[in-house]
Amino acid sequence: MRERLERLSQAKASINDAHYLHYKYLFQDLRRAVATFGRGDVLDIGCGNKPYMELFQGRSTSYIGCDVVQSDKDLVDILCPANDIPLPPASRDTVITTQVLEHVADHAGVLAEAYRILRPGGHLIASAPMCWEHHEEPYDFFRFTKYGFDYLLKGAGFEVLEITANGGKWALVGQILLNSIRSSCERRHGFRKFIWFVYAGLRVKWIVNGVFSWLDRIDRDDSSTLNFLVVARKPL
Repeated sequence: MRERLERLSQAKASINDAHYLHYKYLFQDLRRAVATFGRGDVLDIGCGNKPYMELFQGRSTSYIGCDVVQSDKDLVDILCPANDIPLPPASRDTVITTQVLEHVADHAGVLAEAYRILRPGGHLIASAPMCWEHHEEPYDFFRFTKYGFDYLLKGAGFEVLEITANGGKWALVGQILLNSIRSSCERRHGFRKFIWFVYAGLRVKWIVNGVFSWLDRIDRDDSSTLNFLVVARKPL
């Protein structure tokens, strides 16, 4: 895997963003979870450019991040596998890991490391997709249901406090629609030239984001979702 990968830099969502429907719900749920459970010495597993460090301002006493490669802004403090982190046991109050577990073949090992590194009573805040196309290939191994998350966390020794769907079925449909259109536009020939014209010329991103965000608000159904956010605690 190459060094200095371009990574997300801030937890802000614009309605003109192609990933707005994903970011909108993930960011708002992360903000709430951090405000409720985030504190003390923090470890960010798979930190990239540390886009969520700002959420811990005034709440953390230290914030360090680890990743398997250095980010494009050189913000990774510890280069290591997510399931083998060179930190002492019971040395952190909060562990956050977002959109990482699906990229680690030994995802159970990541949860075991989080448990080891947390102090008793410390919290894990984690997120991972339930529905998304292949990405960062070939390092893309799993998708997670809420029941799968519950099983894995309890198996690692955690008390599960909450599992939250980041958006419902309409956010899922809108985001996958945009992802499908965008992937077709990347190969601009034949009929795909027409798709590109409609996508770019008619501002499809803004329209789809607005319509499906509204549908998700008036007809919320979490039976299908893009993503889950979980909060778990290491027992005292």
